[in-house]
Amino acid sequence: MSNQLGRFITLEGGEGAGKSTQIKRLAARLAACGIEIVATREPGGTPGAEAIRGLLVTGDTARWEPATETLLHYAARAEHVRKQVQPALARGAWVVSDRFADSTMAYQGYAGQVGRAAVESLHGWVLGDFKPDLTLILDLPVEIGLARAGGRGGGEDRYERMGLAFHEALRAAFLDIAAREPQRCHVVDASPEPDAVAAALWAVVAARFNLAP
Repeated sequence: MSNQLGRFITLEGGEGAGKSTQIKRLAARLAACGIEIVATREPGGTPGAEAIRGLLVTGDTARWEPATETLLHYAARAEHVRKQVQPALARGAWVVSDRFADSTMAYQGYAGQVGRAAVESLHGWVLGDFKPDLTLILDLPVEIGLARAGGRGGGEDRYERMGLAFHEALRAAFLDIAAREPQRCHVVDASPEPDAVAAALWAVVAARFNLAP
């Protein structure tokens, strides 16, 4: 699998980190540079993957075993990558995604204790060595993130309702993932107001891809 023509950027982080807000700003900034942008999300991005999303982000927190969640996320990801992400990259578009495989590693692999090896093996079977060109990890204290997430409303709050210990493990997981792959991952403080976060994210993207600051 190849993404040589386009560029694939993912935003990651815990609940309430502001990924959805920052995806919109980043996509608009890239589009202003004359780049074709496909903004998407996981789980989701295609009709089949969106149907699976409903199974994962709603309902009781104990609805699924972590191993089952992992398989569901990769079922959705297979649809998303093959039907949306790769075709966009092949035509030269840049894809910006709200979550990708690092979320499965963090949520299920680390916090859900499925284990790195199991998630890596599944990823290899489903997607080979396909991965983002750049991953921006929005980091902030768990209590702040959960407070922000609690004000969003809506029914897609299954993961938000998991315990504080789960979310602390999740934050540590994203930081560990970033430390393991420093060439791909960049941690950005998501505590400041959105304009400051957007500026910090753009500075990383512009430097990585030689765009105007």
